[in-house]
Amino acid sequence: MDAYDEGSNARHGPDTPGRPAVPGERGAPADSAEPVAPLGPAEPSGPAGPLGPAEPVAPLGPVEPYPPGEPRTGVAALSLRYQVGVALALAVVAIGVCVHLGMTFLHVAPVNTVTRAHGEAVDEWIYPEFEQNWKLFAPNPLQQNISIQVRAGVRGPDGMTQTTGWYDLSAEDGHAIDGNLLPSHTQQNELRRAWDFFVATHDGENRPVGLRGSLSESYLRRIMVLRLDRDDAVRAATGGAGVIERVQVRSRTSDVPPPEWSREKVSMTPSYRELPWWTVPQDEARGGVR
Repeated sequence: MDAYDEGSNARHGPDTPGRPAVPGERGAPADSAEPVAPLGPAEPSGPAGPLGPAEPVAPLGPVEPYPPGEPRTGVAALSLRYQVGVALALAVVAIGVCVHLGMTFLHVAPVNTVTRAHGEAVDEWIYPEFEQNWKLFAPNPLQQNISIQVRAGVRGPDGMTQTTGWYDLSAEDGHAIDGNLLPSHTQQNELRRAWDFFVATHDGENRPVGLRGSLSESYLRRIMVLRLDRDDAVRAATGGAGVIERVQVRSRTSDVPPPEWSREKVSMTPSYRELPWWTVPQDEARGGVR
């Protein structure tokens, strides 16, 4: 019986479920002072890998967009119809910018084949809103202040003619522009362009050169009459009713003072260019010009 037990213990070892191991017996642990807890049921695991059993694999759920929970912004947040509208609007703006840049380039470029064939279309696009003035970048930029002044001969109710003082129209326009975020095109350019038109069509003796000379005189004279009527020059001269019989225009040119660090010396004495007296037609004098 002992031989059978020893053989049985040798065959099954101390962990044989049929008989617990006895301390000191052959095959039993030498230092097992504490009882050995029985093995519980094995937990399910995945397939065993080369380094041991793999961790349990969680079932796959629905795939969330990355980053999770972040809403779409900008154009992507719009519906397809609005996205198409935005794309078309951007395309129209891009085409308009390209056309404007092309027209501006042709306007400032030297005369070429394209401007000879389509010069009128380029001018219609540029003038008057997009006119280019490159004098700021010229080798000799403008260094003078030119102001336009006018005075009038006013006939009062008694038949006597009174001469007004000089009205500085350029100073009035400058005062209207100063501090104005959106000055009108008239305040900025009407008087200046009218004077440039006159100077370009007259010689140094104020005699017209070419067919446009008389046109420039009429244009400048009418502007003067309108401005004098706006300033109420008739009432200032006669104290009441009256009409403007004639006007005289002059320009006052003064050099811009150089900066303090410059060694340039300029004369600070202004120069004047007086035009002859112009007779005002009756229809203009009585308010026919608007």
